[in-house]
Amino acid sequence: MFLSVFDMFKVGIGPSSSHTMGPMVAAGRFLDLMRTSPFDFAGLRASLHGSLAFTGVGHATDRATILGLAGFAPQDYDAEKAETTLAQIANTHTVHPDGLPPLQFDPNGDLVFDYDRPLPGHANGMTLMATDAQGDVILRQVYYSVGGGFVLTEEELAQGKDTDEGDPVPFPFKSAAEMLEMAARSGKTIAEMKRANEISRGCPESLAKGTARLWQVMNDCIERGLATDGILPGGLKVRRRAKKIHDALQAERGMNLQAPHTINDWMSVYAMAVNEENAAGGQVVTAPTNGAAGVLPAVLRYYLDHVPGASEKRIEEFLLTAAAIGGLVKFNASISGAEAGCQAEVGSASAMAAAGLCAVMGGTPEQIENAAEIALEHHLGMTCDPVKGLVQVPCIERNGLGAIKAVSAASLALRGDGQHFVPLDAAIETMRQTGADMHEKYKETSLGGLAVNVPNC
Repeated sequence: MFLSVFDMFKVGIGPSSSHTMGPMVAAGRFLDLMRTSPFDFAGLRASLHGSLAFTGVGHATDRATILGLAGFAPQDYDAEKAETTLAQIANTHTVHPDGLPPLQFDPNGDLVFDYDRPLPGHANGMTLMATDAQGDVILRQVYYSVGGGFVLTEEELAQGKDTDEGDPVPFPFKSAAEMLEMAARSGKTIAEMKRANEISRGCPESLAKGTARLWQVMNDCIERGLATDGILPGGLKVRRRAKKIHDALQAERGMNLQAPHTINDWMSVYAMAVNEENAAGGQVVTAPTNGAAGVLPAVLRYYLDHVPGASEKRIEEFLLTAAAIGGLVKFNASISGAEAGCQAEVGSASAMAAAGLCAVMGGTPEQIENAAEIALEHHLGMTCDPVKGLVQVPCIERNGLGAIKAVSAASLALRGDGQHFVPLDAAIETMRQTGADMHEKYKETSLGGLAVNVPNC
């Protein structure tokens, strides 16, 4: 099993990797399919199902789908151009993707939120259709946004989760047990094995440049969040808090009497800064999702700014270790809140961050696996219940607490020798089972939990 660090960490836009980035990617894939088709197309239609329908407006799924059909992509998203394009489409009822003729598309009639008919493959399903001049559908494809910006057609989903068809990699571990066995046999760290896998598909220079860019985008997101205040969009009138908290923390620096728990506020504010930016539709990195994008950057920033002896030279090691753990979770369970609740998003992110921190602080492979297990175990059962379908409440604060749990998990693991009672594989499988058993109203539909017990207007 191979999942690249650049698949686990993708540069994109907020507020959601599965509900914003995924539909945009799916629309782009549909345009590619149309470009290779022999038919003469005149129009487009789309229908959103399951969680994409129930929380689509709050997650900007409608905007993302429209822009994707117009040719926009998450990795090079231009916000100003997007707004101009959306206004033009609303007026002309036409999209102009490159390599295709002008296509009729009326957002008010051709984009349907289907609340009654979930698609069978995944909670995040969408159907894209192309029509001829008479309005008859001549090309149709079902896509599933399976979390973290990953998109599969219904055919790809039916083939199984392990769809990697590239050349074999040196360390193809599919479980934490295999990962530890390979580490023991080879004498390599988890990051070294992951690096060998990455280089077998690329080169060291590309890996170094790519991971450096990932951290640059993550850190820039933190900085923007720490410098920006105001009200977040969406109608809940949630006030940004990261800047005010950060200003207060900076003012307290140098004081002789600081409570030890203040360090938790630093971790929280880094995470909240990212997720406030995400909620505002800013540029973020999936880690492994947008809804959980603040946890890992917050822990890495904590390491760099607050841990004695920290070194920027170990950023790649942190990211590679975290990606190895994230790949195991995605392959054996889920990173989708719509599929398994927030345990699959913030829980997975916390496990990844705990593993990364444990690695750069000198942890053995066994201690790293223990750190990831502790963090994931203590997010088991967490629901996904965003108020008004917005990635704001409880998501922003939840990232801060996920970061704190990650640091605590890494610290506990480093205090031990790596031997522990619950294996990471057992925690991952438990998360999968818990997600399967969880009622649908607690899985990113905004039909249960805080979403119905807190006034959302």
